[in-house]
Amino acid sequence: MSKRVVVSSLIGVAVLGAVAAGGLAMASSATEPTLENGSARYVAPSDGSAGSLTFTADVRDDSGVRGLKVVAWPASSKLDPTEEELRHTEDATCRSTSDDTSRCTYTLKVTKKEAAELDQGTWYVSALATAEDGDTVFLPRAATFDVEG
Repeated sequence: MSKRVVVSSLIGVAVLGAVAAGGLAMASSATEPTLENGSARYVAPSDGSAGSLTFTADVRDDSGVRGLKVVAWPASSKLDPTEEELRHTEDATCRSTSDDTSRCTYTLKVTKKEAAELDQGTWYVSALATAEDGDTVFLPRAATFDVEG
């Protein structure tokens, strides 16, 4: 085999390798989900009406959004929920705002009796977002809010 054929073959293999690598890079460029604009708000119950805890966030992933799991916990409890634990918590309600983004809202009603038993002070919200392709992102402290008597 002549040197010219070997060199041409090696160049061809290099070009094909570069194209294949580029294709793999594009295929693996899928991103993790992101959670943005997360905010929590606690409203104490008043004169016959229930209070509430509301957490809202925008979840985005190039494959779409499957869901968002949420748990709120008092800082004084020293709890520190893990990603695995959040897989078994309550779901937020997610509404699609585009092909790759959903606005997710978690609302928990709080009675006057429940409010009286809540720890006063700082609380955290932990969140676990799951994309349609199965990717997840866990935020141990996605938001902070205060509970005051």
